[in-house]
Amino acid sequence: MKKMLVPMLIAASFTTLYAQKKSETKVYSASGKQVTQFTTAENSDLRITENGKLSFKELRQPMETQPCVFVDPTITFQSMVGIGGALTDASAETFAKLSPEVQKEFLTAYYDKNKGIGFTFARTSIGSCDFSSGSYTYVADNDKDLKTFSVAHDEKYRIPFIKQAFAAAGGKLDMFVSPWTPPAWMKDNNSLVKGGKLKPEFMQSWANHYVKFIKTYEAKGIPVWGLSVQNEPMAVQKWESCVYTAEDERDFVKNFLGPTLKKNGLSDKKLIVWDHNRDLIFQQASTILADKDAAKYIWGIGFHWYETWTKSQMLFDNVKLTHEAFPDKNLIFTEGCKEQFDFDKLNDWSLGERYGMSVINDLNDGTVAWTDWNVLLDEKGGPNHVGNFCFAPVHADTRTGKLIYTNAFYYLGHFSKFIHPGAKRVACSSSRDKLLSTAYINPDGSVAVVVMNKSDEKLDYNLWIKGQAAATTSMPHSISTLIIN
Repeated sequence: MKKMLVPMLIAASFTTLYAQKKSETKVYSASGKQVTQFTTAENSDLRITENGKLSFKELRQPMETQPCVFVDPTITFQSMVGIGGALTDASAETFAKLSPEVQKEFLTAYYDKNKGIGFTFARTSIGSCDFSSGSYTYVADNDKDLKTFSVAHDEKYRIPFIKQAFAAAGGKLDMFVSPWTPPAWMKDNNSLVKGGKLKPEFMQSWANHYVKFIKTYEAKGIPVWGLSVQNEPMAVQKWESCVYTAEDERDFVKNFLGPTLKKNGLSDKKLIVWDHNRDLIFQQASTILADKDAAKYIWGIGFHWYETWTKSQMLFDNVKLTHEAFPDKNLIFTEGCKEQFDFDKLNDWSLGERYGMSVINDLNDGTVAWTDWNVLLDEKGGPNHVGNFCFAPVHADTRTGKLIYTNAFYYLGHFSKFIHPGAKRVACSSSRDKLLSTAYINPDGSVAVVVMNKSDEKLDYNLWIKGQAAATTSMPHSISTLIIN
């Protein structure tokens, strides 16, 4: 990769320009305000690079021949919790192979709010997953009372890595934890892999296991923000997996996990159900949340994107329907990546466009947090103990010791760098289907508008706010964030 693509240039010119207190009457005027535009574009050197200062001029009523992205900061929706990625065994093991200088570069790139893209959210696994070098558990066989519980395995790579990520983020990352499987002896197939189900006689022991993990990590200085019940509960995988029907998950939360968290003083942890694809999200949510005794413990519904990877459109309407049906519960994107790794395709522009398309639509459909899968993988798309090699936004070539930044890193940065925790999504629409858009008003009063162009065309348009318009251009295959100061 060209040296100029290393994200130290990201920071170059972005500053929070001023704080504005929201008035009771919700009046917003763009008159006199300036817009700073940052762009990432194919066939260019632009990588979250400032490429324009725009000014508003009066435009009362645009004609249909004048393409616009319309924003109304007085109409607000859900608040942003955070944007980030998973701190897996694979990421930690790859990170450990890098020199101290490159490790620092990596941490700055992802977690520094000024010099990097400012990730504020994270995920990690409870026990092993496919992106571990091997399968492992934290307790000895048949230890129903969990007396042998130990996270010694994690202390070699993962815990130090997570601590460094927290430090690089300024000491705070909202991190949730997810199990891929209970120990084999707790399951009816007596295996960590290939699905199987949790045996009824071990449900309480398994509920206690979540508590043990959370309290152990927190005792080691790693706060846990939340947890999901089970990663991909309807998938029988050749790697770590465990099957729960919607009824299984509902009853486990209602009778075991929810009461156990409460009993142990962990009811403040955000409990997430489903944590699987968009295809079944509404069916799962409607089944689980129909039970008030289960629903009272549940903070939100998690989802992935793998159900429609080869299709031109993802099942965004299912997410929107779930939000509309259960507005008191939170939607959270818990995992996504491009599968079937190919080193020769690290420069493929479609990598980032998949992220941009997903994030914009998911946010517009009510999602409050968005979590990428592995933040770092090696030049083989691993390590992965079952050969399920995948893409990450950043890869480390352990042969050269250098980092490779894919455009997915920059596409994610157009959201995470400029839309801060606590920001409110505001009304935003485009008059052209080739321009995807979303917008937020940050706690400091700045407005961040993200506009993405997947087409081969250069598109001129106006950023229009209540009779004021700022003219700009969307480059072919680009994403821009426009900051109204």
